[in-house]
Amino acid sequence: MRPDDASDLQSGCVQCAPTDRHRRSIRLRGYDYSQNGLYFVTLCCHERQSLFGAVANDEMRLNDAGRVAHTEWEKTGAMRENIEIHAFVVMPNHVHGIIKIVGAHCMRPDVVPDMQPGRVQRAPTVGDVVRGYKSAVTKRINQLRNASIPPVWQRNYYEHIIRNEEAYLKIAEYIQTNPQRWDEDTYHV
Repeated sequence: MRPDDASDLQSGCVQCAPTDRHRRSIRLRGYDYSQNGLYFVTLCCHERQSLFGAVANDEMRLNDAGRVAHTEWEKTGAMRENIEIHAFVVMPNHVHGIIKIVGAHCMRPDVVPDMQPGRVQRAPTVGDVVRGYKSAVTKRINQLRNASIPPVWQRNYYEHIIRNEEAYLKIAEYIQTNPQRWDEDTYHV
């Protein structure tokens, strides 16, 4: 999907489709993913396993693992001052969400209290946020099931840079109505 086109949302996630070991990057070459902006992300469960619950009567019913995924997504926005969480949904085998990076810039020591002189802290990237989320969810789910096998997540994730209000509104609606379209969803197995 082109970064400025939200119309392909139902065509499916390139990253979640079964592929061989030679993956090409789906990131926009040369784009700074730590800059201010809105990003639509999709994270898929390993082998599309329905780990987070089930859709019944057009409503997502979270199980314990799904509640972990939901809670950790909410915590993601609360943990980082320059990250805002917008619309999101935890589905049986994937998570869709909109992340907003605000105030992103390299932070100088005189702006960040208790920072060592001469040290510059970079703003988190979308990848940093996704890695932290996946790690937290994996750790808590593995505690629930008392093991670390099978894996929770598919490798990598899909992202889309949201460039305007029209695209934002389409994506937010897609996220919010995802449970009602579950039977036709590309991720439904």
